[in-house]
Amino acid sequence: MTYLVADDLPIGNAGDRFRALLARPGILQLPGSHNGQAALQAKAAGFDGLYLSGAAMTASMGLPDVGIITVDDVCFFIRQVARSSGLPVLVDGDTGYGEALNVMNMVRSFEDAGAGAVHIEDQLLPKKCGHLNDKKLADAHDMAAKVAAARKARRHLYIIARTDAAASEGMDGAVARAKMYLEAGADAIFPEAMTSAEMFREFASRVQAPLLANMTEFGRTPFFTAQEFQDMGYKMVIWPVSSLRVANKAQEELYAAIRRDGGTHNMVDRMQTRAELYATIGYHNYEALDASIVTTIIPQAMPQPARA
Repeated sequence: MTYLVADDLPIGNAGDRFRALLARPGILQLPGSHNGQAALQAKAAGFDGLYLSGAAMTASMGLPDVGIITVDDVCFFIRQVARSSGLPVLVDGDTGYGEALNVMNMVRSFEDAGAGAVHIEDQLLPKKCGHLNDKKLADAHDMAAKVAAARKARRHLYIIARTDAAASEGMDGAVARAKMYLEAGADAIFPEAMTSAEMFREFASRVQAPLLANMTEFGRTPFFTAQEFQDMGYKMVIWPVSSLRVANKAQEELYAAIRRDGGTHNMVDRMQTRAELYATIGYHNYEALDASIVTTIIPQAMPQPARA
């Protein structure tokens, strides 16, 4: 992986590096990166942090986002995204993969894999995308217990509590839950599926904490820019599934072209070239590293003592 030969290897744990990004002026922009290649491309575009979406992970595995992947599944994605890019990564922790003890295991596992931050949501299984209907909410006290467990287990991981309550409990319910989760130890709050600028502004005015906004396409939230979210009082914004959606659409067109044309000749101008791919993954750095390693010399057999 690129991190083995990079000249800009990160110093310090990922959680502290994530906090350092939040300490800077302006809103922290975290594009979704569904694999190591996407992470490298996002870094090359100038982003300083990344987001790893549960919906993107499950979709890339050919599965729906209903809470059926495991901690180990997610750690596989964390390792490739964090190690390839060297950037702090915010990871979607779904509902915590169980109750309080499971949440503690998730936190330590994510830290070991290289995550800088995690968000946990207050839904019951089977969970749904926050922009779908008929979500089932956990009891607020049970969710607060999960947040407290995450806080107790963490060594450095930044903890964001997500609430899906606005759709069913209104703004008052979402705000009350957010305040409870902050008291339990959350570092920040993620109010999901806000449907207007007025809702975003009201939540920000009533909850005094760093806030995360979700700018997903095809959801309940209108399109806003990062600057607009910042002006509404938000410190972080994610575009969770955008990279996967673009990649999937391109692949769909590729397979249709092969089937139609009997080859890829009409799609070559849409492809990343070999030179571009090698530049992105640092292929020639590996070659240089390999050439610089001294060949190991295996000692000859141990001399045997002379016999009388």
